[in-house]
Amino acid sequence: MTDMALKNASLGLVSTARAPTDWKAQRMQQRIRRRYAAERRFKLLGLLAILLSAGFLAFLLITMIGNGARGFTQTTVNLPIDFRSAPVMVDPAMLKDGNADRVLSSANLPAVVAQAAEAALGPDAEDLISPNSWLSLREAIKADPTLLNQKAIIAVPAATAIDRAAKGEASADAEAAYARMKAQGIVSTGFNSGFLTESDATDPTQVGIWGALKGSLLTMFVTLVLSFPIGVLAALYLEEYAPRNRWTDLIEVSINNLAAVPSIIFGLLGLAIFLNIMHLPRSAALVGGLTLALMTMPVIVIAGRNAIKSVPPSIRDAALGIGASPVQVVFHHVLPLALPGILTGTIIGMARALGETAPLLMIGMRAFIATPPGGIADPATVLPVQIFLWSDEVSKGFVEKTSAAIIVLLIFLLAMNGLAIYLRNKFEKRW
Repeated sequence: MTDMALKNASLGLVSTARAPTDWKAQRMQQRIRRRYAAERRFKLLGLLAILLSAGFLAFLLITMIGNGARGFTQTTVNLPIDFRSAPVMVDPAMLKDGNADRVLSSANLPAVVAQAAEAALGPDAEDLISPNSWLSLREAIKADPTLLNQKAIIAVPAATAIDRAAKGEASADAEAAYARMKAQGIVSTGFNSGFLTESDATDPTQVGIWGALKGSLLTMFVTLVLSFPIGVLAALYLEEYAPRNRWTDLIEVSINNLAAVPSIIFGLLGLAIFLNIMHLPRSAALVGGLTLALMTMPVIVIAGRNAIKSVPPSIRDAALGIGASPVQVVFHHVLPLALPGILTGTIIGMARALGETAPLLMIGMRAFIATPPGGIADPATVLPVQIFLWSDEVSKGFVEKTSAAIIVLLIFLLAMNGLAIYLRNKFEKRW
């Protein structure tokens, strides 16, 4: 009995000792399963976030391309004009030596187009063609002065209502007029090359994006020329030469704060300094570039400092060890290795500057610019401001032009990013 009791007691002790071990193992397995489930949920949430981002991006691109594609097309009316009987009264020889614009300005071309349109389209011809159709006639005569001695077919822009009817977005009356013109074979829709070569206008059938695009190029040129060297040199000084004291700390804090200042504050600064004090030309690419350079420099300085910090100290020590001077260490070793990161920060700052509107509105770059700027001191506008102005127009013809201008802006931005990626990869090969 004693042995049996001892045996049973020992068995009981063993069973009670195993129970906690099994319970702990089960809890361990449950925690592992929960961790795996949490990891799967995290992966699903990450995938969902990517899908949502891609969906919003696809929606934006599809919407912009769908609306903007129509902005790159134009409906034209082919008018037969007999210049021999038209009231032009211009000798082709008078159009030589650069006098074409001056001579044709007094040739009563609007009356010629109105007469030809009424003969081809009837008494309501003024509502079927663009009010500025005579500009197309002027360009045709300038390209081929021999037209003044013969009968020719001149393609002029259709009215906004007819253009929208050709794209299925007009009233029943406009669609009926378009169907009648199409039955006559005098109307056609094709690529609008003038949208890429002309400037702003009051008629949506005559507007173009080249003036704003050239203004953006000039403004970005001034911004890059000023902000990039100053920002890089400031970053080099703060990281390599500046003493560590309270004044340096104050400068660093100020630069970090400037990078977060709203852009309209820089517009007020540009208005006060460049226009009211320095009296630079209003609405010029020079003033716009100076204002955006003030906004972009803090971003370049911060990115440049981080890129310079990432260069290993062994590079500096090795260069100094072989006899290089501190300046040679910075410009021959540190700066080339930090350049990819500096370029990344620069393109981020330039992309931000390209899309800014508020500071440029403050310095007057919302003017109506009908002629592309010839230089940085000429009146100009930029793509974001041009998009803003067109979106505020009453005429429905500007809706598709706004979307088309957004497409041009996105292409411009992608080209800038592509160039930055190419330069960054080129310099990264030296590491």
